[in-house]
Amino acid sequence: MVDTARARKLADRIRVIVAQTLETRVKDPRLGFITVTDARVTNDLQQATVYYTVYGDDAARADTAAALESAKGVLRSEVGRQTGVRHTPSLAFVADAVPEEAARIEDLLARAAQADAEVHRVAAGATYAGDADPYRAPSDGADTPGTSDATEDAEGGEPAAGGAATDGARGRG
Repeated sequence: MVDTARARKLADRIRVIVAQTLETRVKDPRLGFITVTDARVTNDLQQATVYYTVYGDDAARADTAAALESAKGVLRSEVGRQTGVRHTPSLAFVADAVPEEAARIEDLLARAAQADAEVHRVAAGATYAGDADPYRAPSDGADTPGTSDATEDAEGGEPAAGGAATDGARGRG
């Protein structure tokens, strides 16, 4: 079993190595303005997935993906040389969807803020459907808090709703 901390450290190192190598050694004209965002290594240290973003349109993204595939051997040999691990992990490049997802979330948040502003605007001019105070206040001083109709009926000699009479009130026959 391989320590996951070791896999994380190797992934961080691979991310740095790939970014530096793309900047200094890979001179492919198809390579666009690329940012290596993350790298993940499997626990057995055999495969590494490198996530990247590309500034530009779909054509720039496609060209960068092709350039990364053609430079995969150079990048893997550089990773092996600089990390010193026994088996250099194979590299897979995946376009990171974080910028698109962030833009979508920003759009959703803007729509939610707009809907909240609309609710606040409507609520500012709203009035109560009933009384302003929905709780009934005693009209005369006879009602005291804590008494109910059921207890008053029981005190008046009649059993409360659903209550049972005592043996003394009913009598034994």
